[in-house]
Amino acid sequence: MLLLKGAAILAYVVRRTAILLVSVLIAAAVLFLLLRLLPGDPANALVSVGADPQQIEAARRQVGSDLPIAAQFARYLRQLGSLDLGESFVSGVPVLDEVGRRLMLTLPLTALAFSSAILIALPLGILAAVKRDRWYGGLISIISQLGVAVPVFWIGILLVTAFAVKLRLFPSSGFPPSGWRDPFAALHQLALPILTIALVMSASLIRYVRSATLDVIGSDYLRTARALGAGYGEALVRHGIRNGAVPVISILGIELASTLLGAVVVERVFSLPGLGSMLLSGIEQRDYPSVQGVLFISTLMVLLVGFAADLVQRLVDPRLRGPSGARP
Repeated sequence: MLLLKGAAILAYVVRRTAILLVSVLIAAAVLFLLLRLLPGDPANALVSVGADPQQIEAARRQVGSDLPIAAQFARYLRQLGSLDLGESFVSGVPVLDEVGRRLMLTLPLTALAFSSAILIALPLGILAAVKRDRWYGGLISIISQLGVAVPVFWIGILLVTAFAVKLRLFPSSGFPPSGWRDPFAALHQLALPILTIALVMSASLIRYVRSATLDVIGSDYLRTARALGAGYGEALVRHGIRNGAVPVISILGIELASTLLGAVVVERVFSLPGLGSMLLSGIEQRDYPSVQGVLFISTLMVLLVGFAADLVQRLVDPRLRGPSGARP
């Protein structure tokens, strides 16, 4: 029996990994084609206004835009296979190195904001479900509904106005030159961006946690546990959390990907030197390798988050470990 379960899990991991690789390939192709459909030639970023035809042709050969689309795509795939995202047209720095440097800000920002959102959403979502007949349970639900409709950049502007401009408790923008070598200064600088993303993400998560908790509260197994003598809190903790976590885990994967994309927007609001500023600078300067590299790495991380969420969900829910992986 154990061997059969192990074989089923291994087969699922192999199948899911194959889907991930195909998804990465499709994403790379879509990004490549979309950028090539934009008006203008990438070589224009290398030449000045009034350049003669010889200079333009030399620039096109340098960036490879003189080749047919199929040859450009084959070249792009070879570069990806060797972990080469090209070099920036503007700075000449390898794009992968620059993306890695920017991720040292974007990833901690995303992780801290997402962790904060979970710490806010779990207790409030459970409270909103358990105390749904009380005024504060309904108030939590109303606030979460409103939070979903509010744009993340607007929350950032409000927090800056309140805590940076009026109270002067936190800086409004920028990141310390020392970076993470001074973690206290870095966290102080990132306090408002983290809070901005956490508030928006927690508003969405509260709704899902509340819905999952309501399903658990109305389940037969919880009523059976209480009929056998377990208290309400004990039955909810022992039998409800694991079952309620299954649908929430899949949502957490989606929300984590949204947090990453939201961090890119918030970085612009708070003038942080992360992936967001690199992407927008690349678009403004028509720096195709930088834009293509940031979009590909961002897409790759989103796909990896989905992959990890699927595996965790399968480990948590034993009903998904059967040969077919389907629920009864």
